[in-house]
Amino acid sequence: MENSIDEKKKQLKEELETLRVEYKVELPKRIAEARAYGDLRENAEYDAARERQAFVKARIDQISHQMSQLNDLSMSSIEESKIGYGSIITVLEKETNARVEFTFVHPNEVNPSEGKISLSSPIGMALQNKTVGEEVVVNIPAGKKRYYIEKLTTLHGKTMSV
Repeated sequence: MENSIDEKKKQLKEELETLRVEYKVELPKRIAEARAYGDLRENAEYDAARERQAFVKARIDQISHQMSQLNDLSMSSIEESKIGYGSIITVLEKETNARVEFTFVHPNEVNPSEGKISLSSPIGMALQNKTVGEEVVVNIPAGKKRYYIEKLTTLHGKTMSV
């Protein structure tokens, strides 16, 4: 599973390089071309290029920060038998008997509709450092939910189930 961190770093590095080229080469050209059209107060091309420049700069900063966090993440600091970053778990929701799968991802990758949550979410905080066979009560805005942890696959690739 070490590759999953390496793969994520590779993806981020590729996106970062693409954005840096856009920021340093393509956008300055677009801004210069838009300036050539004249009055900047009513120049939609200029405004759009400047907005894109601000967005790209913010995304570059965001990716750089995320890569820094991934570089600080060491496999030895992640427990092999407990829920943590990169874990994929299956839980049984006790009230509905529905099985739900969660994947613990970086906060920038959160997508609840795909089951991708962060460890800093209410569910993530309640499940962090737990293991298979434990029951957890999660306080969420809609009330309390009880989950029974049935299966855990850690970032190390170790799978445990009941």
